[in-house]
Amino acid sequence: MKFSANIGFLYTELPLPERIRAAKRDGFDAVECHFPYDVPEAEMKAALDETGFAMLGLNTVPGDVAGGDFGLAALAGRRDEAAAAVKQAVDYGAAIGAQNVHVMAGWTDGGAAAEAAYRETLSLACELAGEKGMGVLIEPINHRDVAGYHLSRVEHAAEIIEALGKDNLRIMFDCYHTQIMQGDLLMRFKAHLPLVGHVQIAAVPDRGEPDGGEICFERLLAGFAEAGWAAPVGAEYKPRGGDTKAGLGWLAPLRAALN
Repeated sequence: MKFSANIGFLYTELPLPERIRAAKRDGFDAVECHFPYDVPEAEMKAALDETGFAMLGLNTVPGDVAGGDFGLAALAGRRDEAAAAVKQAVDYGAAIGAQNVHVMAGWTDGGAAAEAAYRETLSLACELAGEKGMGVLIEPINHRDVAGYHLSRVEHAAEIIEALGKDNLRIMFDCYHTQIMQGDLLMRFKAHLPLVGHVQIAAVPDRGEPDGGEICFERLLAGFAEAGWAAPVGAEYKPRGGDTKAGLGWLAPLRAALN
């Protein structure tokens, strides 16, 4: 099994292009990120070309974080901002060869207006991304970390995908978030496998390295592989000691156990 370094959380002491190179040196197979927009596209592309890495995905901007935003797509009164965030992500992603855009929903009251706004934004995202040969991801996020996030259940994500009928819309199956909100990870993953576009891992409950916490990823990911998952798994965790390299003792043993 291959693993992708989420350079939004890993190697944070380095500039983003250098995080790509560090991930290559440390044995990862690909990268993904959150918000690379302050870095010129050419610099990110150069690091990806140098390492031979794929950029598996990036996020739409969350909005005004200081003002309380955590995504824009489901905010009924801010559809123009949400559309601009989608266009920015697709344009930047296409320039660096990213495979997917994760469209962040944001905090809502969970009502019909928010759901309608979310689906409208996702339809736009699928259209724009599709023109560039890219996918769109939606990620259920747990309410313990992000209370009130519009999308928190895998089944809700699946319902949206079915309703919109877009071939390039898929679920970001984050094991950390889903374990906290719903559990039953292996059966839930198998039930939704045709709709899954990316998988992420981190320990529960502390979101640290995946060799700790309550989930045995050696067994869980073996089950994912048996079910048919063959793409890289994203390591989206926060190093417990703050030093990414010092905490990478999990990577080689987990890969060896799964290959």
